[in-house]
Amino acid sequence: MEQNADIIARAINGSLQIIEQDRERQIVEKRFGLKGQKETLEQIGETLSVTRERVRQLEKVILVRLRVAAREGKIPELAQAEKIIIRNLAEIGRVARVNSLADKIYGRSTTNPEKAGLTFLGDISSALTVVSENDKYNSAIAISDAGDEKQIRAKVDEIVSIIKSNKAPMTLDELDMKLSYEHPSQISATASVSKLLSTLNGLWGLSKWPTVNPKNIRDKIYVILETKKQPMHFNDIATAIAESNFKRKNVTTQAIHNELIKDPRFVLIGRGIYALDTWGYKKGTVSDIIIGILKSYDRPLSREEIVAEVLKSRKVKETTILLNLQNKKLFERVDKNSYRLVSTKN
Repeated sequence: MEQNADIIARAINGSLQIIEQDRERQIVEKRFGLKGQKETLEQIGETLSVTRERVRQLEKVILVRLRVAAREGKIPELAQAEKIIIRNLAEIGRVARVNSLADKIYGRSTTNPEKAGLTFLGDISSALTVVSENDKYNSAIAISDAGDEKQIRAKVDEIVSIIKSNKAPMTLDELDMKLSYEHPSQISATASVSKLLSTLNGLWGLSKWPTVNPKNIRDKIYVILETKKQPMHFNDIATAIAESNFKRKNVTTQAIHNELIKDPRFVLIGRGIYALDTWGYKKGTVSDIIIGILKSYDRPLSREEIVAEVLKSRKVKETTILLNLQNKKLFERVDKNSYRLVSTKN
């Protein structure tokens, strides 16, 4: 990977050497952030004692000059760098966020100047397309035959539109059925350019949807339970969150338990065991559950029938259910083995 870093560095230096004037070289370095933080036109203008508009004009002329030089083969170091960038892009879907691409090429977490260097090379190379960052799109680089910036953004928008219309997160296979791509990896790569989309556990959805972008503890609990598709003890939920791919997962077991108690989506069905209300579970004590069962049947039920029905929605011991049946204010024995609700009539 260090070899890749050396080749990229030589390509950047070789490109900068095309720029004869030191002031113009500084403009490019500062605008891309090749040696530090990116700077605005105003900041550069103040440093060089020129107007913002003059900096913009110079930047445009310099980049045109560099693109022409690159196209005519006057930057020999660039060809090798292009091969590395294109090879890595081909492996991950032909387009990628600059952050992800840089980390892949360098084989480690990269610095802002290193990421800026890739963007700079992508900007001057005719073999590559750069997607500029704004409120809707992440900074990205693509192989040029995947389209120009406008075309790539249109592809991203198409994926966003499909997911919006679906009104629920979608798998890559589901998206693949509605799109024309050579491989689902290209869909994933294209979708990653959008700031409006997020992915989690193989699902793509809008970033504002907690199922793919949980931002608080209760949303993370919901995702864990929805993924497991079964009731879980709060300790197991805490462990699952700690082992998850969530951005922030350093939460205490007590905080998780508190959210489980407060949020109506979570139903306590046993000692520390919680389920989702969408699974048909209802809040209440064991006595409340028995009352609901007897009301729904509207006839006396045997002990065995009551126990079987309660265990469908509560993880409790059979003796706990039988003890609740002894509440004579709520339940009365019809015969040796059957119970009904106490009549409210005088």
